[in-house]
Amino acid sequence: MDSRLPCTFADTVARIAADKSSVPGGLVPALHSVQEALGWIPPEAVPIIAGAFNRSRAEVHGVVSFYHDFRTTPPAQHRLGICSAEACQSMGADRVLSEAERILGCQMHEQTADGSMSLEPVYCLGQCAVAPALTVDERLWVRVTPERIAEILDQTRQETL
Repeated sequence: MDSRLPCTFADTVARIAADKSSVPGGLVPALHSVQEALGWIPPEAVPIIAGAFNRSRAEVHGVVSFYHDFRTTPPAQHRLGICSAEACQSMGADRVLSEAERILGCQMHEQTADGSMSLEPVYCLGQCAVAPALTVDERLWVRVTPERIAEILDQTRQETL
């Protein structure tokens, strides 16, 4: 096969699985690599990975579904990560989360119906002195209030246009 030709997702998954299958404990690193390459772990990848690791599809699916870090749907365009650590909780992160859920129409570990934003927990952004903190993609926001979350989300939408 000409290495200049684009690979199908199945080729990518098979290559990653083959590279990691001889490594002790390589299943989880393989899943991380697949998600990094594709943005998610499609259901069609599970049998390919299972075959490379001599595991059942149920075993691989069990690992994927056990860890919240693995996505089984395509990622949203933007990721809103709200700090759920103790300092941010004590400073009102739960109220910020409630307002974000209301505005976005989705719960933690979900994404908006249009796929524009996912809502994920983050555990300590190192901003305890200026809590509550959150990230939108890689951008950090501190001293976030329920009133300010709407502004942050509006700004993200405007920057995307």
